[in-house]
Amino acid sequence: MCSLCGVLGGRGHWTESASTPEAFASRLDASTRRRERQQRTAIANRVLAHYGLALKDWSGSSYILSTRTGRTDIVDNLSEMWIAAEALTRGECDPLDESLLAGLRAGR
Repeated sequence: MCSLCGVLGGRGHWTESASTPEAFASRLDASTRRRERQQRTAIANRVLAHYGLALKDWSGSSYILSTRTGRTDIVDNLSEMWIAAEALTRGECDPLDESLLAGLRAGR
């Protein structure tokens, strides 16, 4: 698939409840795809800030990952985000890093 077709109408990722509602049948609250993406982006940004990165939703189909200096990459889902994060920072981005987890617990 060309990149433009992927942006305009790509398939949802398996982790999105809107694309696989049967996998999230026990969910009590009704979630729209847009609300779910906003929540996912907000949570990811709390983690990414530790590495000097920020994530933005792009057209509801992809994400733009950027550094404080303006380097950017477009990713389709959060799995791809970690690969791009390490490439942009030229270092390891471990979501289970102890200093990151301590910062999240402290509300940073």
